[in-house]
Amino acid sequence: MIIKRNKFPVIKPLILVALFIITTAEVKKCQLSTGWIKEAQLLEQSTVLLHNDSMIVPLKDLAGRRIASVNIGAANASVFDSILNKYTDVARFSASGYQDTTLNKLSTSLRYYNTVIVQLNTNSLADSKTVAFIADLIKGRQVIAVVSGAAGALKALDGFSLPVVWTEEETPASAAYTAQLIFGGVAASAKLPEDVSLNYKKGDGYTTTVVRLKYTVPEDAGINSADLEQPIDKIVNEAIAQKATPGAVVMVVKDGKVLFNKAYGTHTYVGGQSDKVGDIFDLASVTKIAATTIAVMRLYEQQKLMLDSSFGTYMPLARNTSKSDLRIRELMLHEAGLTPFIPFYASIKPGDFSSDSTSYYSVKVADNYYLRRNYYEDVMLPRMLNTKLQIRGKYEYSDLSMYFMKEVIEQLAAEPLDKYVLDEFYKPLGMQTAGFTPRNRFDKRRIVPTEQDTYFRKTLLEGYVHDQGASMAGGVAGHAGLFASANDLAILCQMFLNCGTYGGAEYFKPETVQLFTKRQSSRSRRALGFDGWDPETKKYPSMLASPQTYGHTGYTGTCVWIDPAKNLVYIFLSNRVHPRVTDKLSALKIRPRIQDVIYEAIEKGMK
Repeated sequence: MIIKRNKFPVIKPLILVALFIITTAEVKKCQLSTGWIKEAQLLEQSTVLLHNDSMIVPLKDLAGRRIASVNIGAANASVFDSILNKYTDVARFSASGYQDTTLNKLSTSLRYYNTVIVQLNTNSLADSKTVAFIADLIKGRQVIAVVSGAAGALKALDGFSLPVVWTEEETPASAAYTAQLIFGGVAASAKLPEDVSLNYKKGDGYTTTVVRLKYTVPEDAGINSADLEQPIDKIVNEAIAQKATPGAVVMVVKDGKVLFNKAYGTHTYVGGQSDKVGDIFDLASVTKIAATTIAVMRLYEQQKLMLDSSFGTYMPLARNTSKSDLRIRELMLHEAGLTPFIPFYASIKPGDFSSDSTSYYSVKVADNYYLRRNYYEDVMLPRMLNTKLQIRGKYEYSDLSMYFMKEVIEQLAAEPLDKYVLDEFYKPLGMQTAGFTPRNRFDKRRIVPTEQDTYFRKTLLEGYVHDQGASMAGGVAGHAGLFASANDLAILCQMFLNCGTYGGAEYFKPETVQLFTKRQSSRSRRALGFDGWDPETKKYPSMLASPQTYGHTGYTGTCVWIDPAKNLVYIFLSNRVHPRVTDKLSALKIRPRIQDVIYEAIEKGMK
């Protein structure tokens, strides 16, 4: 028997990659038919959840879970595991054969995992050594069995009290379906069709509800795949041909279903590796909503922060400056009269940086570039606090507002912003890539490079925040510095669409989501932290977006837009600043044109 701890494969999805690992031609063939939908409907009617007395399925509390998936004889483990890893990080193990010695080694390899999902079929369950292996596993950990094949095989599990997901089918579609059922991407409602034993009787079966994203195809939401893929392909390929960006990832989520997730182009124009849907992008100003604003919302709900309290109330250093009586609401709406932008990098002196890391030069800004410690505290923050106020009450987009909000958050949370959002949101939600300073956690080949910086850091920026000020603050700032994949952003956005809940947990009260995401001022289209639909032009963020739409764009060529009127999430990630800053992405209206295509496909599907 061979035991393998497999590194989770990076799979380049087209429309159906969430369901099947198949060729492009096969994907298109599936998209043009309704066969897979019929199969999914049959699986919904026949896949049974058994012995779920403790309501373990769907899995909750992801932050505290160390999950492993073990394949013992299942034919479609690669599909199953790829879906599991859409929801959270799941280690993948496989075994062939059922010898005692190697199964014991596998048990030892799993000792640090508190949740184990075991994929089984009729043959593997017929071996007593497999059953003994399961008996070892259930000591001190949660185990979920996923069984495919004849129902009679379930009798082998009679002696165990553990959740069992059973399906008679053993296909890629059933593997995808059962994986989603475990995390609540689909619901369980079917009943066992026959008596198997005293513990598995006809009519047994638990019912669950959908609590997380479902990975499916456009037809599942009444949309023709071709109405999305063909025009989006054309627009993104135009962007690449016009050198507006070397590559991009586009994601569409409708009614809680991921309908479209496709990568285009390459990381760089010359010799770049192909973009993948799991790639990690510098989100730039999307940081403002995906990190800073959600932290503010949490502190607001805890009544630690009041929107109409002054900045000086929470920030002692501001009390003897002109910023002291600025209201938190004004900062969040960009109406505080702050200087729009300060080119901090232009003021760096030779003694402020080094090419080597030392205890004095400890702030890593890029490869072979280290800033002296406390530069942000000694130079940048005082400079921001002492800038002259402009017209207070007038809308003026300024990064300084979010620099300041980071200070407020850290003062009230008693934690650095990056750690706070990771622990409070990203880990519990199952967001695997979202976070600051990604080079500390990921191989740089997973991170899409941004600018070939020729004026400040003099290097290609690979996993270091593009924004100069954020990099000088150690890569963690309120206005920029967050990196993530499209899937992670989809999870966060769906939580907002769900009015603050996701995965069976409440992150915000519905009234908090409503307050922060609705337009707050007659002076601009802005919500609290969020950007929004423009009532003046009625064309932003796209011609067809509803007035309820909220989200944000990012300087590196990113955007996320959430439209409650259509129950829709649209995500576009790119590195349009590579190799140098260009405005072509905006000039060609790439992002809004794609957004319009999505609305048009939805409308066409409704006819």
